[in-house]
Amino acid sequence: MRPTRRTVLSAAAALGFLPVLGGCGREEVTVLDTDAEVQLVFWSGQSDDAATVLQGLVDEFQRLHPNVHVDMSPGASSTEELLQKLAASFAADEAPDVSYTFGSWASQLERSGRTLDITAVAADPEVRWEEFTQAARDTARPTGRRTIGFPAVVDNISLFFNTTVFDRAGVAHPTPDWSWQDFRAAAKALTDPATNTFGYAYSVSGSEETTWQLWPHLWQNGGAVLDGTTGRSAFQSAAGVDALEFLRAMAVDDRSVYLDQTDTKSAQLFASDRVGMMTSGPWELSALKTAGTSYGVVPLPGTDGNHETVSGPDLWTLFDNRDVNRAHWATEFARWLTSAEQDERFNVAVGNLPLRSSEATSPAFLAQARELPGLDVIQANAANARTSRPTVPGYTGLSEAVGNAVAHVLQGQGSPRTALQDAAEAADRALRQG
Repeated sequence: MRPTRRTVLSAAAALGFLPVLGGCGREEVTVLDTDAEVQLVFWSGQSDDAATVLQGLVDEFQRLHPNVHVDMSPGASSTEELLQKLAASFAADEAPDVSYTFGSWASQLERSGRTLDITAVAADPEVRWEEFTQAARDTARPTGRRTIGFPAVVDNISLFFNTTVFDRAGVAHPTPDWSWQDFRAAAKALTDPATNTFGYAYSVSGSEETTWQLWPHLWQNGGAVLDGTTGRSAFQSAAGVDALEFLRAMAVDDRSVYLDQTDTKSAQLFASDRVGMMTSGPWELSALKTAGTSYGVVPLPGTDGNHETVSGPDLWTLFDNRDVNRAHWATEFARWLTSAEQDERFNVAVGNLPLRSSEATSPAFLAQARELPGLDVIQANAANARTSRPTVPGYTGLSEAVGNAVAHVLQGQGSPRTALQDAAEAADRALRQG
């Protein structure tokens, strides 16, 4: 299972200023021999139950290909630390062959010059690349020039509602056709200072969790993160100001929003019937089941019928160790792991969304959806993930600037217009630096 939803960006500079490295001491292997003994290094980014499931698949792949040994480890003590570990591995010329990576790192990884390009493999009809979501395909091709890996995890955010909190307040449950005005009214009605109950919760940590929750509001208003012509920031438009003003009015005027400094407390309060609504994804479902929380899931509220959401796919990124045999088998392993058959035994089995559209009606997924109510709704909501988060160099700096702006405004510090204008200046500097 995905270790955390938060996409921590603090390590990005480790790659942002890393020079592209050539070969150091290892002898280059340029002639493919598919029967040669090969040892692959695989950083899974997983822990606990998900790692156990994944190790079983690794063992099976090795039985199918006796000349291939896959050395699997988490790679780092937490998934967030993998980026720094990758930077160090490049400097030491000891990169893994395959590593789990957050999607927001994709442009930095491509720019490192150490990734494989599997564009030709993705074009193979047997790979069925079109079965991955558009957001996942875009993330794997961060600049559109190279395909640096296969999708590892796909998700999107939907509206979770706590039925106990709604029923206690006598408020009608959300429906799939709710508008944001319906949402705001419900949040205000659910808020009860006497019991310290809030209608909604929002991250003010300034992390990517803060930022990516804003994007559906921006997109539904007709706005964009970047200007498609200049490549500069565009979120400070009237659409962006209106999006942030909506959230500000809820947080500051209505006082109906629990402002989460930690990115973890809001989910705990939702599970314990102290928050009525949160916008989150499939990673929450297992914990809600364990807590015995009574909840429902619907798509995000919409603007004029547009219920667009945001998706944050992660990758199995492939790295070039100047050995065609390792490159071949690393690609074959990632291709095998992300096939529908194996994905049902990994992502679906641990409660994630399936990677491929063909899995949505499979017995394995339908059974998991019965175990985790709402999983089928979130899967169907993938159709509303029509715009991809930018994967350009500099997105990490842009995200930090926007996240800080949103956090300050929701805590009553400054106006949406001024905060976003200041964020745009910082974002454009980050985009120029790449």
